This record gives sequence, structure tokens and C-alpha cells, in this order.
Amino acid sequence: MSLGRSFSEIKVKDVMSRNLIVADPATTVFQIAKMMEQGIGAVLVKKDTKPEGIITDRDFAIKVAVNNMPMDTTVDKVASYPLQTIGMDESIADAAAIMATKKIRKIAVVDGDSVMGIITSTDLVNKMAS
Repeated sequence: MSLGRSFSEIKVKDVMSRNLIVADPATTVFQIAKMMEQGIGAVLVKKDTKPEGIITDRDFAIKVAVNNMPMDTTVDKVASYPLQTIGMDESIADAAAIMATKKIRKIAVVDGDSVMGIITSTDLVNKMAS
């Protein structure tokens, strides 16, 4: 990446992943673990028709494993609510600031009321390193 281009000029929509995995709140943590086994680091949790929460690999380790929760526990009991979001046209500097302030590693990217993608701290590091 050119040093002349500031991180405040790079838009979230240019870095985000559009591949979203969404689960119903009644999905079990065992089912979530099987999804994550395929290399997925975050699953959005929808209530009604829109994603309102997220469960990440870190949530799984901290909330499920450490507390020795049964594998039939539903994801709505361990997901993080509310879903933290950022607009598609916000900068990656803004995304990094939200992640640092909230101490999170993944943010849903929205266009109005619709979730369009997800941006992770890894996405930011990869962009900064390129």
C-alpha cells in the first residue's frame, strides 16, 4: 500500500468480507462449533429477519469452553448483543478505533438497516501491511 494513501481514506467496503454466516438463535453451540471447524471465525445471530448479535471463536472459547457449557446450549445464550456495526463508507481508521474502544475484533458492516459484510482486525492488519 502506498504510504501516501491514508487509512482514513480507505473505506470499510473495500476491505470487508461479504461472506456472511448467519444462524438462528435456537442453533446449538455444537452446531456453531461445526461451522467454525470449517475456518469460520464469526457467526451472526439473527432475531426475526435481521442479524442482531454475533458469536465469535473468542466468545466460544471464553463463554462456552471456560464455563463448560453443554453442547446443546442455544447460541442466543452466548452470543454478544447488540451487534456492533459500522457503515460501508466509513474508513478503516474508524473501524480500528471502534475495535480498540469496544475491545472487539469483528464488526458487522451495514448499508442502512442491512448487514452487507464483516470486517475483522485481521482484515485491517492485512490492509495496513500491503
